Amino acid sequence: MNTRKKELAVAALENGTVIDHIPSNALFKVVKLLGIETMDTHVTIGNNLPSNRMGSKGIIKIADVTIPEAALNRIAIIAPGAKINIIRNFEVVEKRQVQLADTIIGVVRCGNPKCITNNEPMRTRFEVIDHDDVTIRCCYCGKAVKSVDAQVC
Repeated sequence: MNTRKKELAVAALENGTVIDHIPSNALFKVVKLLGIETMDTHVTIGNNLPSNRMGSKGIIKIADVTIPEAALNRIAIIAPGAKINIIRNFEVVEKRQVQLADTIIGVVRCGNPKCITNNEPMRTRFEVIDHDDVTIRCCYCGKAVKSVDAQVC
């Protein structure tokens, strides 16, 4: 019996950032959150890739860019299990998981249409009420939302 190994051919990254283990249903929210669509460097986006741990996953490779820590940690609200790899000279020099802050400012839109943040020009502010289940609550109106249902501003 002839078995064939399936491989995904993606060019190696000489320098830059790789964001791995993004849930497939959150990949394009992460793209929007980081403003990747406006970058003028090479970007590779893979979605619904096989993952033993997750079933399927998304991955983003950004050449020649080091994304600021604060921006990377914003990903935690949408993809709390995401891993960040910093690449230098084709080698992983740093590998870590995103960190969820206690307060999320200007990242998520409040789902309450009567919330002041939806009716006045002001930034949203949410507090994390459950780090394990990633549930946040609007500091203005009190509406709670799970990260999987969160809408990126």
